Amino acid sequence: MKEDKLGDLSMELSVEVLQLTKELRGKHENVISNQIGRSATSICANIAESKYAHSRADFIAKLEISLKEANETSKWLEMLWKSDYIDEVRYKVLNRKCSTIKFLLVKSVTTAKNNLTKTRERTK
Repeated sequence: MKEDKLGDLSMELSVEVLQLTKELRGKHENVISNQIGRSATSICANIAESKYAHSRADFIAKLEISLKEANETSKWLEMLWKSDYIDEVRYKVLNRKCSTIKFLLVKSVTTAKNNLTKTRERTK
């Protein structure tokens, strides 16, 4: 079976953030827990959708949405840490995963855009 590091890592992050949202709701923190839950799960969902994109442009768009959601998730994590809802260790672990996802997404988007440009140049 083909390795899917980006898909696997985004699933791990989504599951860990969903567990975090349960804890936050137990502390009566609903605003950020709702936001981070949506943004983190959107990363994973859009990466999954990109696998069945109907065009290369659609593939790129799905990955770019995932990148935006990963950036948003990082900001929510930082807010949770700075407001003492999570400790520094947990923040660093989750944010490291999020940063790795962002790095992989940037590489994937760049590669896909370069390939799209090459394809368009060949068809001219």
